[in-house]
Amino acid sequence: MDFLLRDHPLLLFAVSLVVLWAAGWAGVALSRWHHPNDSGISDTFGVLMGATLTLLALIIGFTFSMAVSRYDQRKNFEESEANAIGTEYLRLGLLDDASATRARALLVDYLAQRIQFYETRDRTRLARLEAEKARLQPELWKTVEAPAKKARDAAMTLVASGMNDVLNSEGYTQAAWWNRIPVAAWSLMMLIALASHLLVGFGGARLRAEPELLFILPISVAISFMLIADIDSPRGGVIRVLPHNLIAVEASLQAH
Repeated sequence: MDFLLRDHPLLLFAVSLVVLWAAGWAGVALSRWHHPNDSGISDTFGVLMGATLTLLALIIGFTFSMAVSRYDQRKNFEESEANAIGTEYLRLGLLDDASATRARALLVDYLAQRIQFYETRDRTRLARLEAEKARLQPELWKTVEAPAKKARDAAMTLVASGMNDVLNSEGYTQAAWWNRIPVAAWSLMMLIALASHLLVGFGGARLRAEPELLFILPISVAISFMLIADIDSPRGGVIRVLPHNLIAVEASLQAH
């Protein structure tokens, strides 16, 4: 499976549905060549199929939990970024008027850039935002570095610490966006799903008479894959972290 599909949940749903449905029918085709009549073998096969389906359900549930925890982490870091920027904007008032005005203007520009980071899906635009961030962060630090060197008091320490929190919070956010479900987990889940559908097709004699039954499990599993990919993808899915807290801070700073 092309693991870039995890950034395109709908496409992943379509590909998974076709592949799993084909695996089921491959099992049906194999059952026509060899279908054991011995009751002991049939019982053993039923236990094997039940265990495989149970394992598939467990790994889907485990992977879904991984996706949700990463989504919650991204939300928490967005809130932390907003708090750090809002607090530092107020602390910059401890600087002299000229330095405070310049630092606050840069911080407002930086805040607008961070909001666009959350909202954009355009890869080209994202590259420009990355370049803008690389320019703004050193400028922000310089606005507090020089005053902190001149006045080594508690107030300047507070201002410098606040700016450090602003810059660090962006790094934590980026790390959380990079923290995706491992490719190995996707591979294992897909392999178990293929094995499960192959076994279901092989053991389902009734499927030959009622082939529509073979769609039920592939659709259910494909929907599960789509939902996991949607939650796990920071930009590709419908369920995304929106910068509500950052937008609220921007509105409050404009009012200020």
